[in-house]
Amino acid sequence: MLPMQRAYQILNNTYGYADFRLNQQDIIGSLLQGRDVLALMPTGGGKSLCYQIPALARDGVGIVVSPLIALMQDQVDALQQLGIRAAFLNSTLNYGTVLQVERELLEGEIDLLYVAPERLLGEKMLALLERLNSSVGIALFAIDEAHCVSQWGHDFRPEYQQLSVLAERFPGIPRIALTATADQRTRQEIIQQLRLQNADVYINSFDRPNIHYTIRQGQNARQQLWRFIADNHPQDAGIVYCLSRKKVEDTALWLAEQGRVALPYHAGMSADTRREHQQRFLREDGVIIVATIAFGMGIDKPDVRFVAHLSLPKSIEAYYQETGRAGRDGQPSNAWMAYGLQDVITLRQMMQESTASEQQKRVEHHKLQAMLGLCEMTTCRRQALLEYFGEPTPEPCGNCDNCQSPPEVWEAAVAAQKALSCVYRTGQRFGVNYIIDVLLGKDDSRIRQFGHDQLSTYGIGTEHSQAEWRNIFRQLIALGYLSVDVDGHGGLRLTDKSRPLLRGEIELHLRKEQMRERVRKERNRAERTPRPEFEEMSTAAKALFEQLRNLRTRLAKEQEVPPYVIFHDSTLLHMANEQPQTLEAMRSIPGIGERKLEQYGQAFLNVITEEDSPQPGWDDGYTETPPYRD
Repeated sequence: MLPMQRAYQILNNTYGYADFRLNQQDIIGSLLQGRDVLALMPTGGGKSLCYQIPALARDGVGIVVSPLIALMQDQVDALQQLGIRAAFLNSTLNYGTVLQVERELLEGEIDLLYVAPERLLGEKMLALLERLNSSVGIALFAIDEAHCVSQWGHDFRPEYQQLSVLAERFPGIPRIALTATADQRTRQEIIQQLRLQNADVYINSFDRPNIHYTIRQGQNARQQLWRFIADNHPQDAGIVYCLSRKKVEDTALWLAEQGRVALPYHAGMSADTRREHQQRFLREDGVIIVATIAFGMGIDKPDVRFVAHLSLPKSIEAYYQETGRAGRDGQPSNAWMAYGLQDVITLRQMMQESTASEQQKRVEHHKLQAMLGLCEMTTCRRQALLEYFGEPTPEPCGNCDNCQSPPEVWEAAVAAQKALSCVYRTGQRFGVNYIIDVLLGKDDSRIRQFGHDQLSTYGIGTEHSQAEWRNIFRQLIALGYLSVDVDGHGGLRLTDKSRPLLRGEIELHLRKEQMRERVRKERNRAERTPRPEFEEMSTAAKALFEQLRNLRTRLAKEQEVPPYVIFHDSTLLHMANEQPQTLEAMRSIPGIGERKLEQYGQAFLNVITEEDSPQPGWDDGYTETPPYRD
């Protein structure tokens, strides 16, 4: 059998799909020919198949390098559901289990092995792999989340830069580096650090058309978040990102008080608590996880319907990766964010106080500036996102807040000149609130103490409210006309860019902040149907779909795995619509391979054909083994 024929056979029989997606076929073809590969695919684009299928089609074991120790168990569980002999080696295993996995590995009883980079780089593990290569053989090395190799990236891990050892110690074994997030600079660093100069490079579109992007001004952000969730996702699973651990804890508690199941997740919690909260999020319906950026990489939950940010991400890469965790199943989902001036000040202070080199600090500053530009822009946000990743698009997307409710702009040059002049005349050492007080002519002892009530800029800004001035200053900082002196307690300073604006040589148009909650609510409601095809189903098919979901939930709880590991919603929708009457007919449903047909086919067929007689008793303490269990 030819290699690609074998790959198609595995796709059909093991995974239950008829065709490859995007350029999976080309990537797999390169690996089957023994070539190295760099693959950039959007979240939910099917990256894992790109290395799993060639690992099964080639002789030997596939070695997967992954930083996701907390998720390796779930990844292995999902593969074992497909009948694939998968295992992992990491610090969570006891010594006896490690010895057992190593024995099975050397005896050819494992198809795919997941290992963390820290363990792989140890001499003991490298020696084990050399023994494996000389006996059973190594099919390939897959380096997942390859953007971690970049010191300029948002997930930098120094160990990744040492993975070039694979090219040195195992020449001739194909390697594939995969990521969903990498700008041009990061791609070049991946190629250089991992020695992939001769690799075949496959770059898919970064576009996630099912995600609706909304970025809002951060006043009363928590109340805005609740309105967004209540109006658009009253029962859906979602992720809320915050910058600090305290904000994570407070927000999770507040959401729980509103009646939602909301769990905190951050690095300051115990490993057991983080693991428990992560498992609940993956395995229960409708859970909201409130987290720092410590959460999310590698999360495979397909039905996350929204990702919200209550703090500004540090870069567009971070924003793209975090929002990409919504809608992995391709169904309509929301990326919502509220940010304010304090976010900018806090992030810049964190950057300034870090131990990074001056060069890296400059890179981080530019990345933050690009993120601010995305927040304050008045045109299509998706176009800007894709342009950042080197993918220009000619037309606006029609599925972001700026496209659906274009913001009003106003000629703000005069107001900006007043603001900049006041910053200059007060000595470029005061923060936003103080400057606004001067502009508004506030009767304040501190202003009198410094003599700023005698300045020409004192009281010249009364045509704008305090809230309007904060919006003006936020945009002036975001657009680079003002900088925040983090060493000087948040004092504002003029930048070189501000000079032509002060001299009246250029125009300036800023966003006019307006409350558009009612419009947003209606538009988002019109788009929020989780499964458009569900609305087109008959009443009977909808009822059947819910019965199938209930069965899936029971099976998942019994086996202690996430429900989507049993079957994705899309597979259940096909079952409910097509209503196969035999196991052979069920075999044609996408997502049902041979192992799952054998393991679960009869149970789901019984529900479809109304022969599932034990079902009523199961919820009443029924203890006999149901007929679908071995």
